[in-house]
Amino acid sequence: MPVNNRIAEFHADMTEWRRDFHAHPEIKFEEHRTAAAVAEKLKSWGIEVHTGIAGTGVVGVLRGQGDSGRSIALRADMDALPMDEEGNPPYRSLNPGRMHACGHDGHTTMLLGAARYLAETRNFDGTVNFVFQPAEEGGAGARVMIEEGLFERFPSDTVWGIHNAPHMPAGTIGVRPGPLMAAADQAFLTVRGKGAHAARPHDGIDPIAVGVQLYQGIQTVVSRNVDPLLSAVVTVAQFHAGTANNVIPATAELKLSIRTFDNGVRDLIEQRIRALCDGVGRAFGCEVEVEYRRGYNAVINPAETAGIVADVADQVVGPKMVERDTAPIMASEDFAFFLSERPGAFLWLGGGAPGKDYGLHHPMYDFNDEVLPVGASFWAKLVETQLART
Repeated sequence: MPVNNRIAEFHADMTEWRRDFHAHPEIKFEEHRTAAAVAEKLKSWGIEVHTGIAGTGVVGVLRGQGDSGRSIALRADMDALPMDEEGNPPYRSLNPGRMHACGHDGHTTMLLGAARYLAETRNFDGTVNFVFQPAEEGGAGARVMIEEGLFERFPSDTVWGIHNAPHMPAGTIGVRPGPLMAAADQAFLTVRGKGAHAARPHDGIDPIAVGVQLYQGIQTVVSRNVDPLLSAVVTVAQFHAGTANNVIPATAELKLSIRTFDNGVRDLIEQRIRALCDGVGRAFGCEVEVEYRRGYNAVINPAETAGIVADVADQVVGPKMVERDTAPIMASEDFAFFLSERPGAFLWLGGGAPGKDYGLHHPMYDFNDEVLPVGASFWAKLVETQLART
């Protein structure tokens, strides 16, 4: 894998950093140790450091040569997941119920590697904002940073993000114009029936029977309402009811995950779920409460910036290692909030290899350290290209 020679020289250092982060995972808005380590390294390289953004977020500011007013933001997420690690590497998680199962330890390390190199060389004209974000995993840390004035405090013409991809061969880079990752919404349905003795069902309104009808109806929301040429997923992930086998409960709860790319489809699904709940509830003589939460938006890359990613990737890993129209996936990412504020793009960095091919969020997952210099080299080349000295 072709990488920047100087960055390759401190591959061992990057591996050490990454494994230290892996051994000390911290979940959303609790990334105190991680943030402190990031800030310390940035300061040691002469980079201006700002902390406490969105609680634990860190921004490093580096100015290059020349007096250009151009600027660029590079983002890495720092948080881990609330789960136990089942693998047993020497750097296994030391924090019970905490694990870097999505590779954010690698994301943080790659951006640090690029920061170290760019601080040494400063072969660019403009300003680089290294954004180390908290709480990507369900905390919408990107939105919180924006609400706290990220782009007002650190003006950025563009913003860019990388996510590791164990489903892609190590060292490959994937990007696409248009939707790359889906919007993620949730719905919480509460069926309010009437409790009764199990031997006297006629005295009650069985919320489990209502919930079953809702479950079946929900299966048609996509298949019979959404254009087959568009994509959507509605999953009933939880169904809770009852406490004893001789009691008809008074309530039942269903919890849904909804994934879409198109805003029109997103609105349609919410409308159909609400209408279904209303109709089924009235048919059974009970009430179905709906709490519908809009979550992360879809990650949609503009064609121009997706093209920039692909062109830079060609220079770093070679055209044969670049997927310019990689397939979208239905997972979500709060990087979408950044793209709603500034142009930019989000890309995949392949990390798949024997023994490193567990999927994201798997309890055996471990970031592939061999691709650390690739990601750092991509960041460096992107900066030197977008902020080229004239």
